[in-house]
Amino acid sequence: MAHWVKIQYERQEYIVDLDQVSAFACSPNGRVTFWLPDSSIPIILTRQGNGDDYDKVLNFVHSLKSSSLLGYWIHLCYDRSEYWVDLNRISSFCYTPNSKLTFWLPDASIPIILTKQGDPESYSKLRDFIIRKTGQKIP
Repeated sequence: MAHWVKIQYERQEYIVDLDQVSAFACSPNGRVTFWLPDSSIPIILTRQGNGDDYDKVLNFVHSLKSSSLLGYWIHLCYDRSEYWVDLNRISSFCYTPNSKLTFWLPDASIPIILTKQGDPESYSKLRDFIIRKTGQKIP
């Protein structure tokens, strides 16, 4: 089921199906960022600049469940921001012998690098997802 919203951003109106967005980022300074599907264009909303649109997107983000009909969402804290990422839309992962797991945000090309020590819960969720999805073993 589509979740269409109309958003005013940089003097333009965008009509976006939030169900098609693969990642959202919320920074401590009150910004919500997402990348338009099939594009690398970021939409950055603030409560001061886009109050209603900011609330629409933030409410949608907070309604995401870990495993839903539309994806497998993971919530993690990374680089002083909170991210919600649909792991089903990730098409490559990188594992290094020093126990780092890396993936790139779809439509944004931003790397997310997780370690066991830095965020054990998210690391474990990502590792388990990779094993289930790909069948590949990760130590």
